[in-house]
Amino acid sequence: MGDKGFRDLRIWQKSKDLAVEIYKITGNSKFQRDFGLRDQIRRSAVSIASNIAEGDERDTNKEAVRFFHIAKGSLAELSTQLQIASEIDYIDKTIFFDLDCKLRELGKMIGSIIKVRQKTKKRL
Repeated sequence: MGDKGFRDLRIWQKSKDLAVEIYKITGNSKFQRDFGLRDQIRRSAVSIASNIAEGDERDTNKEAVRFFHIAKGSLAELSTQLQIASEIDYIDKTIFFDLDCKLRELGKMIGSIIKVRQKTKKRL
């Protein structure tokens, strides 16, 4: 484990906050009728934060990077699912735009942490 732990990582905090926001948004009546999409969106959102935490707790940067890549894949899944939810009017376009901006920022952050960890020989 790093000196500070995953809870101190800004990337983890943002991804965890996103998951909480997703749970609140998908609690609306339109999602209540669509268990499949709602649950898949929630799983993808939780997976991002969970894999960032797990990656940061791994013993080597190689292992950490693998989990950060999984988090990035979950982010792509979530982006796709939210796009679909927006197009079928489950999510207001303004809310979708806000979420999409957060996802893009998080994607850049994950890409950055992957690059840093790939270049670093020692555990951070």
